[in-house]
Amino acid sequence: RRKLRSDVAAAFPTLSPEQLAELIPNKEELNVIKIYSHKGEPITVYMNHRNPILFEVEKVLYPTVYTLWVYPDLLPAFTTWPPVLQKLAGGADLMLPGVVVPPSGLPQVRRGTLCAVTLLGSRAPMAVGVATMSTEEMLTAGMKGKGFAVLHTHLDHLWEYGDKSSPPTLAPLVTDCAAKESAGGQEEVQGKEPVTSCCPEPQQHVDIRDLSLKDRDPCAELLGTEELHEDRAAEPAEDASTEDPQEAEDSRTPQEQMDALFNQCFFHALKCKVKKSDLPLLTSTFLGSHMFSCCPAGKQLDIKKSSYKKFSKFLQGMQHQRILQVKELTKGVESIVEVDWKHPDIKAFAVPEGFSSASAAQDSKHEDREQVYHAPEIIPLYGVSTKMIPLFQESGHRKGSVLSSSEVKNIIINYVKSNELVDETNKNFVKVNAVLCDCLLDKSEQDEISHLKWDELLSRCLERLQPLHQVTFFGQEPVVRKGNIEPIDITIAQRSSNKKVTIIKNLELYGLDPQCVANTLQQKVQASATITPAPGAKDRVQVQIQGNQIHHLAKMLLEEYQLPRKYIQGLEKAPKLGRKK
Repeated sequence: RRKLRSDVAAAFPTLSPEQLAELIPNKEELNVIKIYSHKGEPITVYMNHRNPILFEVEKVLYPTVYTLWVYPDLLPAFTTWPPVLQKLAGGADLMLPGVVVPPSGLPQVRRGTLCAVTLLGSRAPMAVGVATMSTEEMLTAGMKGKGFAVLHTHLDHLWEYGDKSSPPTLAPLVTDCAAKESAGGQEEVQGKEPVTSCCPEPQQHVDIRDLSLKDRDPCAELLGTEELHEDRAAEPAEDASTEDPQEAEDSRTPQEQMDALFNQCFFHALKCKVKKSDLPLLTSTFLGSHMFSCCPAGKQLDIKKSSYKKFSKFLQGMQHQRILQVKELTKGVESIVEVDWKHPDIKAFAVPEGFSSASAAQDSKHEDREQVYHAPEIIPLYGVSTKMIPLFQESGHRKGSVLSSSEVKNIIINYVKSNELVDETNKNFVKVNAVLCDCLLDKSEQDEISHLKWDELLSRCLERLQPLHQVTFFGQEPVVRKGNIEPIDITIAQRSSNKKVTIIKNLELYGLDPQCVANTLQQKVQASATITPAPGAKDRVQVQIQGNQIHHLAKMLLEEYQLPRKYIQGLEKAPKLGRKK
């Protein structure tokens, strides 16, 4: 234990003696286990409080995310986008196009420096990796190529050895420092004595490990003082903008104007459109049915033209401000489950002139809800299963690798050609070698089949891969789910007195709000429609409407919502035209 403590002190000199004693206690139990990586490399893991705190590979110590959450400034940190974490946890390295360059610039590191990876909007490290090039080389390369060889991430197997806790909420320092600098600039203009910026200069940022946690405390206090100055300096600026609004509007960039428009429509929708009884509310419905109807005439919401790029990132920012809470009730489909209508920002929002609450609410109940719906883009994918690893490992893929059908086809073609398996006498056939035999043939077929046609070879391969699918909702990030997507299921059930009802399930999987569909159908067919929990499906509901309404439902789903027919099941149960029921 004494040797381990000295090794840790040498590897991470920024740790104080108190922090070192806390990380590696004298009397508490400290367990050492040995595991093996996918490549067969032995890894020594040190456990404390049932969590892995350090791991050692080839006599080099690395901290785990559990340790970095306690000491977030232990390593130089580089920021990436939240969707990238899933790729890193799957075994990918961090490429430079995925690194977010802050206004203050990247930390100065050398090739081989141990670094932490954080997500945009949080300072909590989510991965540990080694820089494959220096900061200067990264910039010279135009931020292209591999930037970091990732060793360990949140959600990987090493993280699963611990208590599987979630990362803490740590506000980023970069944006605060940038805000402080702008406040300092305002003070200089006003003739006040400027306050020293807490953002490190490039030469001070060469090795962030030289800064201890104590060194950062006065910086945080200084930020609090500076924010007050910034708020006071902003007040006269607001008064000045009211005098000449056109000039103030023109001074903003198009991206800043779109951000402001999204904020305005967001608070307008929460204040005038959404009620507590509407919750939980699909995020796609909130954007399409509520926020779009709050957009001023002559303007159009376009998330791609904002700084957020994705509507989910916009909502993450609002959730960070505790205005609302978003949860994934159905896998891959997010819903707003809670809104704090007493939040100062909502209470302070004033509805723009020219909006009539009654007319806007009426519009949102009719045309807007249907017109703004965008059918999701659904792409079938395939995952490499254990049995298929020998066939795909030549192309650099391993178990769990996600591929499209065209990628699978190209890999199979390249494998056949590189191993010279095309039949010389008939090029429509492929010779079955040992790998193809084990991967694609059943035991009863292995002694009988020596050749396969190309189309049969590809179909057998796709059948033996794990089915996946990717769903991309309008304004949201793509989501990959296991299995084939369930179709919208339409059935006819018979109730008492020989009455029939139409039941619709799985609307949520396609970004459709069941309550919205029920209200629209009810108005079109003038029949009673209700929402009930879907049997055997947790957190899902079904729409039930009196009578056989499949004709009206088909017209709405196929023509108005533009959903492909292959994703709708049960349309053949529509009543035959000409027969009076």
